[in-house]
Formats: sequence, structure tokens, C-alpha cells
Amino acid sequence: MSVPPVSGHRVAAAAEGDVVVFLIGMRINRWRAVRHWLPAVVGMLRMLKELSQDGESGLLGHRGLGGGGSRVHSIVQYWESSEKLLAYASDQGGQHRPAWAAFNRRVRGSEGAVGIWHETYVVPAGSYESIYIDMPPAGLGEAWGVEPVSRRGERAAQRLESGAGRRR
Repeated sequence: MSVPPVSGHRVAAAAEGDVVVFLIGMRINRWRAVRHWLPAVVGMLRMLKELSQDGESGLLGHRGLGGGGSRVHSIVQYWESSEKLLAYASDQGGQHRPAWAAFNRRVRGSEGAVGIWHETYVVPAGSYESIYIDMPPAGLGEAWGVEPVSRRGERAAQRLESGAGRRR
């Protein structure tokens, strides 16, 4: 496996406008109830593949999150807009609707074998800040790309106060 190149000494995400962050995860409550939680994992992988192959979907990037032990599995997603996220969630022809319906059918008799959650955040322009030093782009920088930090003398709080999270 090759190591991704570092993006430069000091860069920031090149995000413009509002940023939509979608967190989604599941918790396996009963390991032996594989028939309840494995389809949720497979469904999420199918959705991410579908979204990644559709340049118009609005998904800019995603990354698995560690933590929570082996029972908890989470993904952070960056979206172009909340409208595109909601359009995907309600698209009758996409992977999400049938996966959601199947999940709901399976969990009715599962006695809490698996739990799922999601949170959506629409972060206004100028209300986010990022910096990456000597590492490959990650998170917001991976989703939107990176650019050199222009105000090297400022601290994060000063960049946020001045609205430097906006890159136009």
C-alpha cells in the first residue's frame, strides 16, 4: 500500500460557502444476530459506492471514523448541499430507500440487535476552520481540496472571527 503524499507544509480546506456534514453510524448490540446487522453494513457500502460513482450526487467525500470499540462503526460524509443529501435520501430509484425499508423490516423482531443513528450539520460559510500541516488532505480538505494558508500569523480563533473559513 502506498502512502499518500503530503499536501504541502501548511494548507487549509478550499471549501466555499456552507459546508454540509453528515455523520452516520451503527452499533452492533448483539454480535450473534448477524442477519440483522450485516445487511446494514452491506447496504451502507452499496450506497457509498453508488454515490461515489455519481459525480452529480452531491457527495464530496467520506471517511470512516474510529472509536467506540468494535461495536460502533461510523462514517463522516461531506455534501455539496443539504438539498442534494435529502434528494438522495428520498430517491426512489437509489440504494437508500430499499436499504432503509429492508432495515426497518429486519429490526422489528430483532430485539435491539443493531442500532443506527445519523446527524446532519449545515455549517454556515465563515463558521468552519481547517488546517493541515505536513500530511495528506483529510476530512474537509480531502472533500473540497486544499490551498495554502494565506494568513500564517493568525491563530484559528482569529481566522474564524474574521470569516476566513470562507475561501472565495
